[in-house]
Amino acid sequence: LCPINACYWSFDFSDEIPTVVGIFSAFGLVFTVSLFAWICCQRKSSKSNKTPPYKFVHVLKGVDIYPENLNSKKKFGADEKNEVKNKPAGPKNSLRLDLEKRDLNGNFPKTNLKAGSPDLENVTPKLFSEGEKEAVSPDSLKSSTSLTSDEKQEKLGTLFFSLEYNFEKKTFVVNIKEARGLPAMDEQSMTSDPYIKMMILPEKKHKVKTRVLRKTLDPAFDETFTFYGIPYTQIQELALHFTILSFDRFSRDDIIGEVLIPLTGIELTDGKKLMNREIIKRNVRKSSGRGELLISLCYQSITNTLTVVVLKARHLPKSDVSGLSDPYVKVNLYHAKKRISKKKTHVKKCTPNAVFNELFVFDIPCEGLEEISVEFLVLDSERESQNEVIGRLVLGAAAEGASGEHWKEICDYPRRQIAKWHVLCDG
Repeated sequence: LCPINACYWSFDFSDEIPTVVGIFSAFGLVFTVSLFAWICCQRKSSKSNKTPPYKFVHVLKGVDIYPENLNSKKKFGADEKNEVKNKPAGPKNSLRLDLEKRDLNGNFPKTNLKAGSPDLENVTPKLFSEGEKEAVSPDSLKSSTSLTSDEKQEKLGTLFFSLEYNFEKKTFVVNIKEARGLPAMDEQSMTSDPYIKMMILPEKKHKVKTRVLRKTLDPAFDETFTFYGIPYTQIQELALHFTILSFDRFSRDDIIGEVLIPLTGIELTDGKKLMNREIIKRNVRKSSGRGELLISLCYQSITNTLTVVVLKARHLPKSDVSGLSDPYVKVNLYHAKKRISKKKTHVKKCTPNAVFNELFVFDIPCEGLEEISVEFLVLDSERESQNEVIGRLVLGAAAEGASGEHWKEICDYPRRQIAKWHVLCDG
């Protein structure tokens, strides 16, 4: 019996070894997964607490431009708010531009500045040269005294900032604090994603911009920019140009407005000077009455297909009967001047600024896009009569201007979605 019992116990022990190994392996696997998950959570929390890096639009060689504070939550202090409220709308030595007195080149006539005058009507002609017309046109800058009644009713908000000159380091410091009461550029969410570009005129060499603050009409930037190498004697000959924009991920950013501050007559010897200015409308050239259409195109050379996305339409003319149009877009694909396919979007009711966001895929019957063209017809839906054509757009190899450039880009960069605004012409 002893040999039999010995074999029986040895057989039972050998069967339990895989079970014990499996249990230990399971515990080890659970411990390893838990440790990995804990390490990932720690890394994610540490990354979220870090301040995102700041990117500049342009840094001039030999000029150090840097932000001193990137806190987006800090608002005006109580003392600064009271100081701004107690002060009048403009500083004692603030300047107003009387653009009606400019000549054809956009320059101001030479006049003597009156000492002690609260509102200086003229500035030195050094501020604006012919080279800066591209950035700030004479028609785009309007003073508060030359605003029409319609422009006064349209409020674009107020910009708050401060100016300072450090005589020890010979640096010019501009702090963009905040903006209040901005208009909503996104009609769906009724908000904006604002940021500010700043440029020093007339050289246009010092260009900076703030970060984008999401979904707010009262952004608090509180960003400081320090410009080295500007002597104080030169400050009086310069001007600050602020452009307030709203970020748009589908196309070019929307321009909310602008502020121009000539520095002539502004004394910075007493320290930091808090200022605020009303944001005025920028004179942006719009379409000649037919409206604009935002189109995105992508050519897939592998599958030989063309993807067309009708994104938005804006500034569409009003209908004579109902006062508002019911727009939709009809897309026609042509091969050698023969229509081979057609699509259309849904109708958007009673709006001059329609958002479609509809995608269409067309099969190309030939290799390449040399003989292909796409026609976009924006129509006004009418139940009782024939639909009226609001505007027309044709993209193809034979197109000229912005339409031809857009078509050339999708041919040069296949598999890339490229979106651009286009002005509609008469149908």
